[in-house]
Amino acid sequence: MEKKLKVGVLGATGMVGQRFLTLLENHPWYEVTVLAASARSAGRTYEEAVGQRWKMQTPMPEKYKGMVVENVSEVEKVSSQCDFVFSAVDMTKDEIRAIEEAYAKTETPVVSNNSAHRWTPDVPMVVPELNPEHYEVIKYQKERLGTKNGFVAVKPNCSIQSYTPALTAWMEYEPYEVVATTYQAISGAGKTFKDWPEMVENIIPYIGGEEEKSEMEPLRIWGHIENGVIVPAKEPVITCQCIRVPVLDGHTAAAFVKFRRKASREEMIAKLREFKGLPQKYELPSAPKQFIQYMEEDNRPQVKLDVDFENGMGVSIGRLREDKVYDWKFVGLSHNTLRGAAGGGVLSAEMLTKLGYIQSK
Repeated sequence: MEKKLKVGVLGATGMVGQRFLTLLENHPWYEVTVLAASARSAGRTYEEAVGQRWKMQTPMPEKYKGMVVENVSEVEKVSSQCDFVFSAVDMTKDEIRAIEEAYAKTETPVVSNNSAHRWTPDVPMVVPELNPEHYEVIKYQKERLGTKNGFVAVKPNCSIQSYTPALTAWMEYEPYEVVATTYQAISGAGKTFKDWPEMVENIIPYIGGEEEKSEMEPLRIWGHIENGVIVPAKEPVITCQCIRVPVLDGHTAAAFVKFRRKASREEMIAKLREFKGLPQKYELPSAPKQFIQYMEEDNRPQVKLDVDFENGMGVSIGRLREDKVYDWKFVGLSHNTLRGAAGGGVLSAEMLTKLGYIQSK
């Protein structure tokens, strides 16, 4: 790309906003030109606004420290300084829906990490390797918004990316029933152990709203566009439990699956290892070369050893074996703040740029 696109980060002071900035620091296609956050942060330098709340394990990049934070609610002012924005704002769902559409109506594409628009029928919710064809619904969204270039695109819940890629790779075997339990890291709640000392040596068997997302969002990913909206798939039916565990980064899933068509273990493993998508075809900057790895060892994948596979953008699957009640069971692992959050958002933006949806103003 000859000239870098100008990017804004909405909600730049929060944990996901911080992750966006670390990923964009040396991005070959994008240059961060505006940071926006709540009114209480506006007018301060980024370093002042974040203060002691920098949650990344790497230091705050020097290039952002002196940037003055804008008020995210001043939509025209912020959008005039960039070609598109990443959204990681911390507001109510109604407020998020309203502000993201407000940015879109300034002809500024919005790539959102938030859940507010995941069920807006004409908003694509995409994992670029799994359902990039859903970006085609954007043309119908633009008609509704009255825009030429502005739109909202979202990424799905972080935890489903530990098991949904494997199920997608096995779709030809017709999975129709899934039981999944996810063991989710505390960074998924925007926390570190310093913020949340009660999580040390603890498990909490409840994460608000997470089970509903885990059961329904994969069906939207596997859905199709009809009459200008995305119609979710009806199968496989998924039931899920979501548990918070004392891990900083990395969501693990234990899944049990029934299939209509039989396949050998060797065939199923081969499908995982061979699975590729458009990000791999186009060699996008953030795309993992190997999207899914299968690990033969009985004690893998492990968070400590495997969460950073392909810079945190790959998915690790292991322990595929036949089950006495279901047909097969397996364990999956994905990095929740990279593949599952900011990294997935950056990859989605790269895909949208490659396909021509995001362009210089």
